[in-house]
Amino acid sequence: MFKEKYDDYLKVFNDYAAGYFAKLKTTPALLKESMEYSFLSGGKRIRPVLTLAGADALGEDFEEALPFSLAVEMIHTYSLIHDDLPAMDNDDFRRGQPSNHKKFGEGHAVLAGDALMNTAYLLCFDMCFKGEKYVRAAHILCEYAGIDGMLAGQSADLLCAEKDAPIDEKTLRFIDEHKTGKLMLASILMPCVLAENKNYFELEQFGKYLGTLFQITDDILDETADFTALGKTVGKDKKENKLTFVSLYGVDGAKIQADIYASDAYAVLDGIDGDTSFLRELITYVRNREK
Repeated sequence: MFKEKYDDYLKVFNDYAAGYFAKLKTTPALLKESMEYSFLSGGKRIRPVLTLAGADALGEDFEEALPFSLAVEMIHTYSLIHDDLPAMDNDDFRRGQPSNHKKFGEGHAVLAGDALMNTAYLLCFDMCFKGEKYVRAAHILCEYAGIDGMLAGQSADLLCAEKDAPIDEKTLRFIDEHKTGKLMLASILMPCVLAENKNYFELEQFGKYLGTLFQITDDILDETADFTALGKTVGKDKKENKLTFVSLYGVDGAKIQADIYASDAYAVLDGIDGDTSFLRELITYVRNREK
């Protein structure tokens, strides 16, 4: 049942995204090609799925949430393109294919990421003309993708990989809550704002727990999975001296932390009046994912 529902959300999103890109034109055409190369390469799409599932649980129309779901996935994809660059995580593969900079060169990869980010903001601005709640939803995404969100986490992540950087739980949680967690949190809070802040506090807590859980499982998979499953280079966290739940707690300790965050996320959903069955199963999916 969960997989079928996930696939339903995925189809709605992918159809909408494909329609948007079909109408998109750039000069030179290579700019669009490089954007599409990374965006249309697949992936779990957990952030847009979370946005649509949140809208569903809150009784909101998909048509209202879809532009925001596309915007958050564009921002996520741009961050992956830039993360893979030699100046950052230096990875040659993403989703089982050469990274954007290996396909198009570093300069064009930077521009592809920039183009996706700016197009995401254009989507948000277009929605803002519809009224105040759309402005608030857009503000959440822009804030959580920026210097108080994802970018802060990425900056701290790079700093911690440098020599003699502090290794402690407080720093680790800051990185995870911002680098991964904030964009996941925006994904569930945008439909919440569109639904006039229904269950805002509960879904805010849920989003925080789910985002950290996702990063913990990512840390575990980097240590235990293989390239075929992940579609990207494995073992890079240790090689790059990254501060992760695995480096701090070990694999078994990280699994215990993942169980704790999953349990907390389940508990939050218990306090929401409505059908949260898909969100509950999403927690299980994230906890047990193998890629």
